[in-house]
Amino acid sequence: MENNGLVSIIMPSYNSELFIKNSIESVLKQTYKNWELIIVDDYSTDKTVEIIKSFADERLRLFVNERNSGAALSRNKALREAKGKWIAFLDSDDEWLPNKLEEQINFMKMNSYSFSYTDYIRCDDGVKTKLITAPNKMTFRKIKRYCYIATLTVMYDAEKIGLIQISDIKKNNDYAMWLKALKEETGYRLNKCLSIYNRHSGSISSGNKLKLIKWHYYLFRYECCYGKISAFYLTLRNMWCGFWKKVIFEKRFK
Repeated sequence: MENNGLVSIIMPSYNSELFIKNSIESVLKQTYKNWELIIVDDYSTDKTVEIIKSFADERLRLFVNERNSGAALSRNKALREAKGKWIAFLDSDDEWLPNKLEEQINFMKMNSYSFSYTDYIRCDDGVKTKLITAPNKMTFRKIKRYCYIATLTVMYDAEKIGLIQISDIKKNNDYAMWLKALKEETGYRLNKCLSIYNRHSGSISSGNKLKLIKWHYYLFRYECCYGKISAFYLTLRNMWCGFWKKVIFEKRFK
């Protein structure tokens, strides 16, 4: 199984002392052992770096930014350092189930896929609230409508997709990566729940909706280089598709 290739796991961190221990432990518990965990700490001011260094595992590679640079540049740096055939992503407050890497690599190898994503559970302040799925197939045309896929579920073949680098955008930097990755490739859904997305009070995902709309416009206008009218239209369509995404692809836990 381990001969299926090295997995480079990309994890930016910033002031994550309350959560990062669980995130790292979920990687250590993976049934697939051929991985490297690349953590780029964005100049944390709490005990995040100290916690990371407490793990004595040579597969964990830590880089610390000299100043706070943001998640986009931190992910860029981690991707440049990655040595693996496969690239996977895990934020410093999220978790994987133990069979995540094994299941996803087998799925991709069996079908010769270059990009895949899975279902996941959303927890709000530690309480399971939703099971979130996605369309079975993801093209560039479809990902432009809405970011249906979550960062912690993605895996892609670096040999086929290549090195992804994005601009210094403060929000939606994961969305920007998928827009680049799926420009020429197609993504496929593995119909299994393999990750836990932890949402906390005060996070951007649960914050001011007007600010989120602004960041979507900024993504289309400046990162994707669409004109003002096109960027405005894509932002409005994104809002509409986001509504239907909640209806079709999100199921509440009772």
